[in-house]
Amino acid sequence: MFKQYFQQAWSQLRQQPLISTVNILGTALSIFLIMLVVMMQQVKVAPFAPESARDRFLHVRYSSIGYDKWGEGNTSNGPMSARTGRELYKSLETPEAVTIYTVGTTVTPVNLPNQPATAVDVKETDDDFWRVFDFAFTDGKPYDRAMFDAGQPVAVVTESVARSLFGTTDVAGREFLLAHAPYRVCGVVQDVSTLADMAYAQVWIPYTSTGQADNTWNGGLMGMMSCTILAKDRDDFPAIRAECGRRLEAYNRVIGENGWEFISRNRPYDQEKNSIAMAANWEPDVKSARRERWVIFLILLIVPAINLSSMTQSRLRQRVSEIGVRRAFGSTRGELMGQILGENLIVTLLAGIVGLLLSVAFAYMGDSVFFAQEYSATLNPPTVDASILLHASTFGWALLFCFVLNLLSSGLPAWRASRMNIVEAIGGRLH
Repeated sequence: MFKQYFQQAWSQLRQQPLISTVNILGTALSIFLIMLVVMMQQVKVAPFAPESARDRFLHVRYSSIGYDKWGEGNTSNGPMSARTGRELYKSLETPEAVTIYTVGTTVTPVNLPNQPATAVDVKETDDDFWRVFDFAFTDGKPYDRAMFDAGQPVAVVTESVARSLFGTTDVAGREFLLAHAPYRVCGVVQDVSTLADMAYAQVWIPYTSTGQADNTWNGGLMGMMSCTILAKDRDDFPAIRAECGRRLEAYNRVIGENGWEFISRNRPYDQEKNSIAMAANWEPDVKSARRERWVIFLILLIVPAINLSSMTQSRLRQRVSEIGVRRAFGSTRGELMGQILGENLIVTLLAGIVGLLLSVAFAYMGDSVFFAQEYSATLNPPTVDASILLHASTFGWALLFCFVLNLLSSGLPAWRASRMNIVEAIGGRLH
Protein backbone atom coordinates (compact mmCIF):
# COMPACT_ATOMS: atom_id res chain seq x y z
CA MET A 1 0.00 0.00 0.00
CA PHE A 2 2.80 2.40 0.88
CA LYS A 3 4.46 1.68 -2.48
CA GLN A 4 1.18 2.41 -4.24
CA TYR A 5 0.75 5.71 -2.38
CA PHE A 6 4.33 6.65 -3.21
CA GLN A 7 3.83 5.93 -6.92
CA GLN A 8 0.61 7.96 -6.98
CA ALA A 9 2.24 10.84 -5.09
CA TRP A 10 5.20 10.81 -7.48
CA SER A 11 2.85 10.81 -10.45
CA GLN A 12 1.02 13.85 -9.07
CA LEU A 13 4.32 15.67 -8.50
CA ARG A 14 5.38 15.06 -12.11
CA GLN A 15 2.02 16.18 -13.55
CA GLN A 16 2.11 19.52 -11.72
CA PRO A 17 5.80 20.44 -11.35
CA LEU A 18 5.30 24.13 -10.46
CA ILE A 19 2.66 23.54 -7.79
CA SER A 20 4.63 20.56 -6.49
CA THR A 21 7.82 22.61 -6.21
CA VAL A 22 6.05 25.40 -4.34
CA ASN A 23 4.38 22.81 -2.12
CA ILE A 24 7.62 21.06 -1.19
CA LEU A 25 9.62 24.26 -0.71
CA GLY A 26 6.90 25.83 1.43
CA THR A 27 6.71 22.76 3.65
CA ALA A 28 10.51 22.49 3.81
CA LEU A 29 10.78 26.13 4.89
CA SER A 30 8.28 25.53 7.68
CA ILE A 31 10.12 22.44 8.94
CA PHE A 32 13.44 24.30 8.58
CA LEU A 33 12.29 27.16 10.83
CA ILE A 34 10.73 24.82 13.39
CA MET A 35 13.85 22.65 13.57
CA LEU A 36 16.03 25.70 14.14
CA VAL A 37 13.89 26.59 17.14
CA VAL A 38 14.15 23.00 18.39
CA MET A 39 17.92 22.89 17.89
CA MET A 40 18.48 26.21 19.63
CA GLN A 41 16.69 24.74 22.65
CA GLN A 42 18.47 21.39 22.41
CA VAL A 43 21.95 22.87 22.63
CA LYS A 44 20.93 24.40 25.96
CA VAL A 45 19.58 21.25 27.59
CA ALA A 46 20.74 18.16 25.66
CA PRO A 47 23.68 16.29 27.25
CA PHE A 48 27.02 16.32 25.47
CA ALA A 49 30.61 16.09 26.70
CA PRO A 50 31.87 17.58 28.94
CA GLU A 51 28.33 18.23 30.21
CA SER A 52 27.08 14.70 29.60
CA ALA A 53 25.18 14.61 32.91
CA ARG A 54 22.99 17.64 32.24
CA ASP A 55 19.91 15.65 33.22
CA ARG A 56 21.45 15.31 36.72
CA PHE A 57 22.72 18.90 37.07
CA LEU A 58 21.45 21.52 39.48
CA HIS A 59 22.93 25.02 39.16
CA VAL A 60 23.35 28.07 41.36
CA ARG A 61 24.74 30.62 38.94
CA TYR A 62 23.60 33.82 40.63
CA SER A 63 22.13 34.89 43.96
CA SER A 64 20.76 37.89 45.82
CA ILE A 65 21.77 39.46 49.12
CA GLY A 66 19.56 41.59 51.35
CA TYR A 67 20.74 43.96 54.09
CA ASP A 68 18.55 45.46 56.77
CA LYS A 69 20.05 48.95 56.30
CA TRP A 70 19.15 48.96 52.60
CA GLY A 71 15.44 48.78 53.30
CA GLU A 72 12.89 46.12 52.45
CA GLY A 73 12.99 44.83 48.86
CA ASN A 74 16.42 46.28 48.07
CA THR A 75 18.97 43.63 47.14
CA SER A 76 22.43 43.19 45.66
CA ASN A 77 22.45 40.63 42.87
CA GLY A 78 25.14 38.58 41.20
CA PRO A 79 27.47 35.62 41.73
CA MET A 80 28.24 34.39 45.24
CA SER A 81 31.57 34.23 47.03
CA ALA A 82 33.59 31.06 47.49
CA ARG A 83 32.81 31.23 51.20
CA THR A 84 29.06 31.28 50.55
CA GLY A 85 29.37 28.43 48.09
CA ARG A 86 31.28 26.32 50.60
CA GLU A 87 28.86 27.01 53.45
CA LEU A 88 25.67 26.43 51.46
CA TYR A 89 26.48 23.80 48.85
CA LYS A 90 29.89 22.12 49.23
CA SER A 91 28.76 20.57 52.50
CA LEU A 92 25.68 18.90 50.96
CA GLU A 93 25.50 15.17 51.68
CA THR A 94 22.83 14.00 49.19
CA PRO A 95 24.55 14.77 45.83
CA GLU A 96 27.29 12.74 44.19
CA ALA A 97 29.54 15.80 43.85
CA VAL A 98 29.45 19.60 44.11
CA THR A 99 31.82 21.99 42.37
CA ILE A 100 32.44 25.72 42.79
CA TYR A 101 34.01 27.73 39.96
CA THR A 102 34.11 31.23 38.54
CA VAL A 103 30.84 32.22 36.93
CA GLY A 104 32.44 32.97 33.58
CA THR A 105 35.79 32.94 31.88
CA THR A 106 38.43 35.65 32.03
CA VAL A 107 40.42 36.65 28.98
CA THR A 108 44.02 36.20 30.11
CA PRO A 109 47.39 36.30 28.29
CA VAL A 110 49.50 33.12 28.09
CA ASN A 111 52.97 32.70 26.65
CA LEU A 112 56.36 31.09 27.06
CA PRO A 113 59.24 33.20 28.40
CA ASN A 114 60.43 35.75 25.83
CA GLN A 115 57.61 34.78 23.45
CA PRO A 116 54.56 36.81 22.30
CA ALA A 117 51.44 36.38 24.44
CA THR A 118 48.16 34.89 23.28
CA ALA A 119 44.79 35.61 24.89
CA VAL A 120 42.84 32.60 26.21
CA ASP A 121 39.67 32.05 28.24
CA VAL A 122 40.49 31.00 31.82
CA LYS A 123 38.15 29.47 34.39
CA GLU A 124 39.07 29.04 38.06
CA THR A 125 37.66 25.91 39.71
CA ASP A 126 37.98 23.51 42.61
CA ASP A 127 39.15 19.90 42.30
CA ASP A 128 35.59 18.49 42.22
CA PHE A 129 35.07 20.27 38.91
CA TRP A 130 36.65 17.24 37.22
CA ARG A 131 34.18 14.87 38.90
CA VAL A 132 31.11 16.82 37.81
CA PHE A 133 32.14 17.44 34.20
CA ASP A 134 33.49 14.65 31.97
CA PHE A 135 36.44 16.04 30.02
CA ALA A 136 38.39 13.89 27.58
CA PHE A 137 42.01 13.96 28.75
CA THR A 138 44.61 13.25 26.06
CA ASP A 139 47.65 13.82 28.28
CA GLY A 140 48.25 14.05 32.02
CA LYS A 141 45.44 14.33 34.55
CA PRO A 142 43.43 17.00 36.42
CA TYR A 143 44.66 18.68 39.59
CA ASP A 144 43.57 16.84 42.72
CA ARG A 145 42.48 17.84 46.24
CA ALA A 146 46.04 18.12 47.53
CA MET A 147 47.06 20.45 44.69
CA PHE A 148 43.91 22.52 45.18
CA ASP A 149 44.28 22.83 48.95
CA ALA A 150 47.93 23.81 48.54
CA GLY A 151 47.04 26.42 45.93
CA GLN A 152 49.61 25.03 43.51
CA PRO A 153 50.02 26.95 40.21
CA VAL A 154 48.93 24.11 37.95
CA ALA A 155 46.64 24.16 34.91
CA VAL A 156 44.63 21.98 32.59
CA VAL A 157 44.76 23.29 29.02
CA THR A 158 43.01 22.42 25.78
CA GLU A 159 44.81 20.79 22.88
CA SER A 160 44.63 24.00 20.84
CA VAL A 161 46.31 26.00 23.63
CA ALA A 162 48.97 23.30 24.06
CA ARG A 163 49.75 23.35 20.34
CA SER A 164 49.82 27.14 20.31
CA LEU A 165 52.30 27.28 23.20
CA PHE A 166 54.44 24.19 22.67
CA GLY A 167 53.67 22.92 19.17
CA THR A 168 52.46 19.57 20.55
CA THR A 169 49.80 18.18 22.89
CA ASP A 170 52.16 15.98 24.97
CA VAL A 171 52.99 18.77 27.39
CA ALA A 172 52.11 17.50 30.88
CA GLY A 173 54.73 18.79 33.32
CA ARG A 174 55.87 21.71 31.16
CA GLU A 175 55.63 25.31 32.34
CA PHE A 176 54.20 28.45 30.77
CA LEU A 177 53.29 31.96 31.88
CA LEU A 178 49.69 32.80 32.72
CA ALA A 179 49.25 36.54 33.21
CA HIS A 180 53.05 36.61 33.69
CA ALA A 181 52.92 34.05 36.54
CA PRO A 182 54.51 30.62 36.06
CA TYR A 183 52.08 27.69 35.83
CA ARG A 184 52.71 24.00 35.20
CA VAL A 185 50.54 21.96 32.84
CA CYS A 186 49.11 18.95 34.68
CA GLY A 187 46.69 17.82 31.98
CA VAL A 188 45.52 18.36 28.41
CA VAL A 189 41.91 17.95 27.26
CA GLN A 190 40.12 18.03 23.95
CA ASP A 191 38.78 21.45 22.97
CA VAL A 192 35.41 22.34 24.50
CA SER A 193 32.52 23.99 22.68
CA THR A 194 31.40 27.36 24.02
CA LEU A 195 27.89 25.86 24.04
CA ALA A 196 28.94 24.00 27.20
CA ASP A 197 28.10 27.09 29.25
CA MET A 198 29.30 25.82 32.63
CA ALA A 199 32.33 23.76 31.63
CA TYR A 200 33.77 25.87 28.81
CA ALA A 201 37.22 27.41 29.02
CA GLN A 202 40.60 27.02 27.35
CA VAL A 203 42.63 26.94 30.54
CA TRP A 204 41.43 25.78 33.97
CA ILE A 205 43.29 26.56 37.18
CA PRO A 206 42.60 26.10 40.94
CA TYR A 207 40.96 29.23 42.33
CA THR A 208 43.18 28.81 45.39
CA SER A 209 46.19 29.61 43.18
CA THR A 210 44.91 33.17 42.77
CA GLY A 211 43.26 35.68 45.09
CA GLN A 212 39.79 34.67 43.87
CA ALA A 213 38.64 33.38 47.28
CA ASP A 214 39.21 36.87 48.70
CA ASN A 215 37.52 38.65 45.77
CA THR A 216 34.34 39.41 47.73
CA TRP A 217 32.01 42.21 48.77
CA ASN A 218 28.84 42.71 50.81
CA GLY A 219 30.23 41.21 53.96
CA GLY A 220 32.14 38.54 52.06
CA LEU A 221 28.88 36.97 50.83
CA MET A 222 29.15 37.87 47.16
CA GLY A 223 31.97 37.31 44.72
CA MET A 224 32.54 35.73 41.32
CA MET A 225 31.66 32.09 41.96
CA SER A 226 28.88 29.79 40.77
CA CYS A 227 28.06 26.21 41.67
CA THR A 228 26.95 23.02 39.93
CA ILE A 229 25.55 20.08 41.85
CA LEU A 230 25.72 16.58 40.35
CA ALA A 231 22.91 14.37 41.67
CA LYS A 232 23.29 10.62 41.86
CA ASP A 233 19.89 10.39 40.18
CA ARG A 234 17.36 12.93 38.95
CA ASP A 235 14.91 11.53 41.48
CA ASP A 236 17.17 12.99 44.18
CA PHE A 237 16.37 16.58 43.12
CA PRO A 238 13.63 17.09 45.76
CA ALA A 239 15.90 15.76 48.53
CA ILE A 240 18.78 17.97 47.38
CA ARG A 241 16.58 21.05 47.26
CA ALA A 242 15.21 20.23 50.72
CA GLU A 243 18.75 19.92 52.09
CA CYS A 244 19.66 23.22 50.39
CA GLY A 245 16.69 24.81 52.12
CA ARG A 246 17.88 23.61 55.52
CA ARG A 247 21.40 24.87 54.85
CA LEU A 248 20.01 28.23 53.77
CA GLU A 249 17.98 28.63 56.96
CA ALA A 250 21.01 27.83 59.12
CA TYR A 251 23.26 30.14 57.07
CA ASN A 252 20.81 33.02 57.27
CA ARG A 253 20.61 32.65 61.05
CA VAL A 254 24.37 33.13 61.22
CA ILE A 255 24.72 36.06 58.78
CA GLY A 256 21.44 37.54 60.02
CA GLU A 257 23.19 38.55 63.23
CA ASN A 258 24.97 41.19 61.13
CA GLY A 259 21.86 42.18 59.18
CA TRP A 260 22.48 40.10 56.05
CA GLU A 261 20.15 37.69 54.26
CA PHE A 262 20.95 35.29 51.42
CA ILE A 263 18.04 35.05 48.92
CA SER A 264 18.10 31.92 46.74
CA ARG A 265 14.90 32.47 44.68
CA ASN A 266 14.27 28.70 44.74
CA ARG A 267 17.74 27.83 43.48
CA PRO A 268 19.35 25.47 42.59
CA TYR A 269 17.77 25.24 39.12
CA ASP A 270 17.84 22.24 36.81
CA GLN A 271 19.41 22.53 33.37
CA GLU A 272 16.25 23.73 31.59
CA LYS A 273 15.39 26.38 34.16
CA ASN A 274 18.97 27.54 34.42
CA SER A 275 19.19 27.94 30.63
CA ILE A 276 16.50 30.63 30.69
CA ALA A 277 17.58 32.30 33.95
CA MET A 278 19.08 35.56 32.73
CA ALA A 279 19.14 37.60 35.94
CA ALA A 280 19.91 37.03 39.61
CA ASN A 281 16.85 38.89 40.91
CA TRP A 282 14.32 37.13 38.66
CA GLU A 283 13.09 33.54 38.84
CA PRO A 284 12.29 32.22 35.36
CA ASP A 285 8.91 30.71 34.52
CA VAL A 286 9.62 27.38 32.80
CA LYS A 287 5.97 26.71 31.95
CA SER A 288 5.63 30.12 30.32
CA ALA A 289 8.80 29.55 28.27
CA ARG A 290 7.46 26.21 27.08
CA ARG A 291 4.13 27.78 26.10
CA GLU A 292 5.95 30.44 24.09
CA ARG A 293 7.83 27.75 22.17
CA TRP A 294 4.61 25.85 21.43
CA VAL A 295 2.97 29.05 20.20
CA ILE A 296 5.91 29.56 17.83
CA PHE A 297 5.59 25.96 16.63
CA LEU A 298 1.85 26.37 16.02
CA ILE A 299 2.32 29.59 14.06
CA LEU A 300 5.04 27.99 11.93
CA LEU A 301 2.72 25.03 11.29
CA ILE A 302 -0.63 26.74 10.75
CA VAL A 303 0.51 29.44 8.31
CA PRO A 304 1.99 27.00 5.74
CA ALA A 305 -0.80 24.51 6.45
CA ILE A 306 -3.38 27.03 5.23
CA ASN A 307 -1.46 27.57 1.99
CA LEU A 308 -0.83 23.86 1.50
CA SER A 309 -4.49 23.13 2.14
CA SER A 310 -5.43 25.40 -0.77
CA MET A 311 -2.92 23.62 -3.00
CA THR A 312 -4.24 20.22 -1.94
CA GLN A 313 -7.77 21.36 -2.72
CA SER A 314 -6.59 22.58 -6.13
CA ARG A 315 -5.03 19.21 -6.92
CA LEU A 316 -8.19 17.40 -5.83
CA ARG A 317 -10.30 19.50 -8.18
CA GLN A 318 -8.31 18.04 -11.06
CA ARG A 319 -8.94 14.53 -9.73
CA VAL A 320 -12.70 14.81 -9.18
CA SER A 321 -13.58 12.32 -11.90
CA GLU A 322 -10.98 9.86 -10.63
CA ILE A 323 -12.43 10.12 -7.10
CA GLY A 324 -15.94 9.57 -8.46
CA VAL A 325 -14.89 6.47 -10.40
CA ARG A 326 -13.16 5.05 -7.30
CA ARG A 327 -16.31 5.62 -5.26
CA ALA A 328 -18.41 3.97 -7.99
CA PHE A 329 -16.20 0.88 -7.93
CA GLY A 330 -16.63 0.45 -4.19
CA SER A 331 -13.95 2.50 -2.52
CA THR A 332 -15.11 3.46 0.96
CA ARG A 333 -14.83 6.95 2.37
CA GLY A 334 -12.18 5.73 4.81
CA GLU A 335 -10.09 4.23 2.02
CA LEU A 336 -10.36 7.41 -0.01
CA MET A 337 -9.36 9.60 2.93
CA GLY A 338 -6.48 7.25 3.71
CA GLN A 339 -5.24 7.45 0.14
CA ILE A 340 -5.32 11.25 0.02
CA LEU A 341 -3.72 11.57 3.46
CA GLY A 342 -1.10 8.95 2.57
CA GLU A 343 -0.15 10.65 -0.69
CA ASN A 344 0.08 14.02 0.98
CA LEU A 345 2.09 12.57 3.88
CA ILE A 346 4.70 11.23 1.45
CA VAL A 347 5.02 14.68 -0.13
CA THR A 348 5.24 16.25 3.33
CA LEU A 349 7.90 13.77 4.44
CA LEU A 350 9.98 14.52 1.34
CA ALA A 351 9.72 18.21 2.15
CA GLY A 352 10.48 17.47 5.81
CA ILE A 353 13.71 15.71 4.88
CA VAL A 354 14.72 18.71 2.79
CA GLY A 355 13.84 21.05 5.67
CA LEU A 356 15.76 18.97 8.20
CA LEU A 357 18.87 18.84 6.00
CA LEU A 358 18.64 22.60 5.48
CA SER A 359 18.36 23.24 9.22
CA VAL A 360 21.39 21.08 10.03
CA ALA A 361 23.42 22.67 7.22
CA PHE A 362 22.49 26.20 8.30
CA ALA A 363 23.23 25.32 11.94
CA TYR A 364 26.77 24.26 11.03
CA MET A 365 27.42 27.12 8.64
CA GLY A 366 25.72 29.79 10.74
CA ASP A 367 26.60 28.51 14.21
CA SER A 368 28.12 31.86 15.24
CA VAL A 369 24.73 33.49 14.58
CA PHE A 370 22.22 30.82 15.64
CA PHE A 371 24.04 29.68 18.78
CA ALA A 372 25.83 32.84 19.84
CA GLN A 373 26.02 33.15 23.61
CA GLU A 374 24.25 36.09 25.17
CA TYR A 375 26.33 38.47 27.27
CA SER A 376 29.50 36.60 26.28
CA ALA A 377 32.96 38.05 25.72
CA THR A 378 34.49 34.77 24.61
CA LEU A 379 37.12 34.84 21.93
CA ASN A 380 35.89 31.63 20.34
CA PRO A 381 32.80 31.16 18.16
CA PRO A 382 30.48 28.34 19.23
CA THR A 383 31.08 24.93 17.71
CA VAL A 384 28.06 22.69 17.24
CA ASP A 385 28.24 19.12 18.50
CA ALA A 386 26.99 16.69 15.85
CA SER A 387 25.56 14.41 18.54
CA ILE A 388 23.04 17.15 19.37
CA LEU A 389 21.95 18.23 15.89
CA LEU A 390 21.86 14.68 14.52
CA HIS A 391 20.29 13.17 17.62
CA ALA A 392 17.41 10.71 17.20
CA SER A 393 15.08 13.16 18.94
CA THR A 394 15.78 15.73 16.21
CA PHE A 395 14.50 13.35 13.53
CA GLY A 396 11.61 12.44 15.81
CA TRP A 397 10.56 16.07 16.10
CA ALA A 398 10.86 16.53 12.35
CA LEU A 399 8.64 13.50 11.69
CA LEU A 400 6.09 14.70 14.25
CA PHE A 401 5.87 18.15 12.69
CA CYS A 402 5.56 16.61 9.21
CA PHE A 403 2.70 14.42 10.41
CA VAL A 404 0.86 17.32 12.10
CA LEU A 405 1.41 19.56 9.09
CA ASN A 406 0.02 16.84 6.84
CA LEU A 407 -3.12 16.49 8.97
CA LEU A 408 -3.64 20.26 9.08
CA SER A 409 -3.11 20.79 5.35
CA SER A 410 -4.87 17.74 3.86
CA GLY A 411 -7.31 16.56 6.51
CA LEU A 412 -10.23 18.84 5.57
CA PRO A 413 -9.78 18.49 1.78
CA ALA A 414 -9.58 14.70 2.16
CA TRP A 415 -12.73 14.64 4.29
CA ARG A 416 -14.62 16.81 1.76
CA ALA A 417 -13.46 14.66 -1.15
CA SER A 418 -14.55 11.47 0.60
CA ARG A 419 -18.09 12.82 1.05
CA MET A 420 -18.61 13.89 -2.56
CA ASN A 421 -21.72 12.76 -4.38
CA ILE A 422 -20.67 10.00 -6.78
CA VAL A 423 -22.71 11.28 -9.76
CA GLU A 424 -21.48 14.86 -9.35
CA ALA A 425 -17.89 13.65 -8.91
CA ILE A 426 -17.96 11.62 -12.12
CA GLY A 427 -19.33 14.72 -13.81
CA GLY A 428 -16.30 16.63 -12.59
CA ARG A 429 -18.05 18.93 -10.11
CA LEU A 430 -16.57 19.65 -6.66
CA HIS A 431 -18.41 21.84 -4.19
